[in-house]
Amino acid sequence: MDSIVIRGGKPIIGEINISGAKNASLPLMTASLLTEEDLVLTNVPKISDTLTMIKLLSNHGTETGISEKEESLKLTLASREITNFVAHHDIARKIRASIWVLGPLLARFGKAKVALPGGCAIGARQVDLHLAVMQALGATIDMENGYIIAKSNGRLKGCDYKFSKRSVGATINAILAATLASGESNFINCAMDPEIPDLCRCLNSMGAEIYGIGTTNLKIIGKVKLSGCEYNALPDRIEAGTYMIAAAATRGNLLLKGINLDILQDLVPCMRKSGIYIEEEASAIRIKHSGEIKPVNISTEPYPGFSTDLQAPFMTLMILANGKSEVQENIFENRFKHVPELCKMGANITINENKALINGVSKLKGTEVMASDLRASASLVIAGLVANGETKIRGIHHLDRGYQSLEKKLANCGADISRVTADTV
Repeated sequence: MDSIVIRGGKPIIGEINISGAKNASLPLMTASLLTEEDLVLTNVPKISDTLTMIKLLSNHGTETGISEKEESLKLTLASREITNFVAHHDIARKIRASIWVLGPLLARFGKAKVALPGGCAIGARQVDLHLAVMQALGATIDMENGYIIAKSNGRLKGCDYKFSKRSVGATINAILAATLASGESNFINCAMDPEIPDLCRCLNSMGAEIYGIGTTNLKIIGKVKLSGCEYNALPDRIEAGTYMIAAAATRGNLLLKGINLDILQDLVPCMRKSGIYIEEEASAIRIKHSGEIKPVNISTEPYPGFSTDLQAPFMTLMILANGKSEVQENIFENRFKHVPELCKMGANITINENKALINGVSKLKGTEVMASDLRASASLVIAGLVANGETKIRGIHHLDRGYQSLEKKLANCGADISRVTADTV
């Protein structure tokens, strides 16, 4: 198992190109199952989750052409001949986005058998909303030995459906399925994370008819078939937010290129309240900080509320704040696994149910820690960047699921960070 070794105490100064968004690219890739024509996606990140999704789609019969550029991948996805309608457990367990093949397979072919999804161990990944909206569209659903077995007698039928709570995953599945359903679908209380409008824009380019994009209420007029298109994936706001926090924590000066503030409206006010300088430049964001960090309370909520994916990195910033702060996690019930590892490094954090109570400290000390999930990994990297001495982070395969070349990007901005392969650990 590879590790990352960091010798902390150096400010992050320089420029970083933000990669395409994992959370945008994966649903875009599954949209290829909706059409016989080629779907060409650009700005796709070079991360392990992308490769897992390619493998999953290939298992169904999708042919994938990969053109590798310096900063991203260009994927040509051809789903002309889908021969297998089973998303097997050995692939699905690796990635929660595997559930997004359910809607397209059901909508285009009338059948799907999908293993319950995996991903990070940060709490229950409930699929009840996915199944409920598929049933509202006319599908029959059975559960058997850890698999969702879905069938439709003819085309899915448009419906009116209100989500009992905002769910990114279920909203995506509903949108994908409804594009090929007969008639009109109206979905109420949809998630509105930036990656969802991105998917809708791509689908409209493929011939779908989606209205209300960027709001919680979507109207979709189903089509008999969709065409292919070429589409550029959204930049990764979570990657950008992670580097913004790293620059602030290390008292650095960082320019993030290829992203704007409009998709970071949850994070930016909190960082500014903490005393961090953030300004938008031409297709870029400047972050710099010196002096004390002010404590800020956050509570994770559906977008545009504070993102659960930035909770762990932001907690690391609050560890260094001058005073007390509180982090409340309302999306997942098991997303504080990074806290014991941060405490090993000198953090003062107390957990009370879904709240983390933080007393800021003046310094952290390097030690060996274990990453438990993707965003916890990022929080430990930020802690290592500011800690005195050496920090070794194990379990970084989690990090590779969502961050492209993180150690290289940080090293180019002055960090003393390196990857140690399993052979040399």
